Amino acid sequence: MSSTPWQLSVDLSARRLRVYRGGRQQRTFRAIVGKPSTPTPSGAFFIEENVRLPSGRVGAPFALALNARSSTLQEFDGGPGQIAIHGLGNVGGQIGTAESHGCIRLTTPEITWLANRIAPGTPVEVTP
Repeated sequence: MSSTPWQLSVDLSARRLRVYRGGRQQRTFRAIVGKPSTPTPSGAFFIEENVRLPSGRVGAPFALALNARSSTLQEFDGGPGQIAIHGLGNVGGQIGTAESHGCIRLTTPEITWLANRIAPGTPVEVTP
């Protein structure tokens, strides 16, 4: 059994993702969250996988897939309605808004910083 010192906290109303290591806040990122018709689910989740995406894929350059699922989309882009923290590649959006299909989007430098540190099993708390 292994553990991680990392923890992520997403505040949907503030549209912010906070990164903690050993209980101490390391970074705060402004984010794009789900729009009212496709909200980001709240609750206690974890990172299932850390995926490097090709530059042509939606959400590039990285996606941190959560064990969270959309309450409104059973499938998305040919896959399950899985929620992820990912980049803006090929999807865009204005940071600090609620306009995604439920995923949490960060800028390329931010998702790259995060993906270089976060492994599967990292807890993610999403609050309304």
